[in-house]
Amino acid sequence: MKRNFFLLSILNILAPALFFAQNPKVDIQEYEFHLKLNDQNNIIEGKAIIDFKYTESSDVLELDFASEENGKGMKVDSILQKNNSLKFSQELEKLNINTSSAEEITTYYHGIPKDGLIINENKYGDRTFFGDNWPNRAHQWLPIIDHPADKAKVSFYVTAPSKYQVIATGTLQEITNIDNENSLYVYSSPLELSTKVMVIGVAEFAVQHRGKIGEIPLSTWVYPENKEAGFYDYAQAEEILNFFTENIAPFPFTKLANVQSSTRYGGMENAGNIFYSESSVDGRRSSEFLMAHEIAHQWFGDSASEIDWSHLWLSEGFATYFTDLYAEHKYGKSKLDEKLQQERRQVIGFSQGTKTAIIDSSRTDLMELLNPNSYQKGAWVLHMLRRKVGDQNFWKAIQQYYQKYKFSNATSTDLQAEFEEVSGKDLEAFFKQWITQYGQPKLKLEDTYKNGKLKITVRQLQKNEFEFPLQLQLNYSENRSEIIDFDITKKKQIFEIKTSEKPVSIDLDPNTNLLFEEAL
Repeated sequence: MKRNFFLLSILNILAPALFFAQNPKVDIQEYEFHLKLNDQNNIIEGKAIIDFKYTESSDVLELDFASEENGKGMKVDSILQKNNSLKFSQELEKLNINTSSAEEITTYYHGIPKDGLIINENKYGDRTFFGDNWPNRAHQWLPIIDHPADKAKVSFYVTAPSKYQVIATGTLQEITNIDNENSLYVYSSPLELSTKVMVIGVAEFAVQHRGKIGEIPLSTWVYPENKEAGFYDYAQAEEILNFFTENIAPFPFTKLANVQSSTRYGGMENAGNIFYSESSVDGRRSSEFLMAHEIAHQWFGDSASEIDWSHLWLSEGFATYFTDLYAEHKYGKSKLDEKLQQERRQVIGFSQGTKTAIIDSSRTDLMELLNPNSYQKGAWVLHMLRRKVGDQNFWKAIQQYYQKYKFSNATSTDLQAEFEEVSGKDLEAFFKQWITQYGQPKLKLEDTYKNGKLKITVRQLQKNEFEFPLQLQLNYSENRSEIIDFDITKKKQIFEIKTSEKPVSIDLDPNTNLLFEEAL
């Protein structure tokens, strides 16, 4: 997901500290959601058929499901199992169902979603319905386990006024005119997904089917009022999809639909149907890197997912760096360097106010994890890892990691293990200092020149100690320069270099390979 900083600052003030842990007693196998929408009011009627199993003995099935409060929220009407009514209690964010039998249950409910399913008018004044689940907002309109580690198959049966088109997770199975006023759309995914990327989108769309990339149908869904601009802008998905498919693995889902929507984020990487903000369409293709970010998520975040919220960089750091890699592929190394230098500034700025590591389990408001540690620092870790093991090993390890954890969940340690296996290097110190330790090196450089010898002193001024390779570029007169490589292993190190003349200047990290800040 690409962040919208203004909206997130407001939401962080308003959002309660809600944190859902995985329920270790239950494994959801499949969801089947039947939803009825209307234009008279914002009430939705829902039926959720849930196939599950207990992983340990229990007599209560606990789901995440927001209850009704002050006229908004979901009210459960009844729950059946094998045609028998089950007792249940619904309070605040939890739905507890009394059953010791791990057999399919059917939950009937209704209400006005407080969040998660956004029912509103778009920028043209037309009514729309868009799922917007991240991080744990899906339980505001669906009875589920709202945690990325609990993956399940999903189907959506959406009945809506016939003027709308419906896009949803999975492959379109059916369109039926129910009566003169309503139509039924059925989508189904045979692949197991986290609830954060299971959505529907209902609006008056202009739809362009762009054919198949490999075996994957590619389509564009935009508002009719900006159809030409939207079709033009979103056509860039073809080149982006090709790049990732060729370098990572085949596209993991059954379709890719790029959808103009009212998501609160710049873009939201819903599996197989990405929702972009309304402003992403401008006819100037200014959202190319936004699209690359969200398409990269289809592999990293949607298919191979973080096992818990604290490992979010395995999603957002990957999407950020793979956007950088796409930029390098299309525009050259200078564009990669430009993006990395910008990301480095964002990391440094964030670290000056917040002393946390990339892996941060202290957060209870998950929106706070949408920060430069998860995004830009995560990208920098991958870039430094690429430099440490070499391009060939980097891509091989990425592909191996993805193949092992696709449609599953991983930790940062799992990623480390794959890179160690491919490269043959011990990466324990690398991952410890960059992933679990706060900050980055703060470097001060001092130099003196005497009798043909240049003495360079490198000091680390930050509290924590780092070990890293460092390049210095010595710039001489007459446009001559040379690059020298050092291994920094201590807080203070002195190096001597024989040279026939004193450099006019010395540049730190000329090839943009190190996350650091320079002491003034």
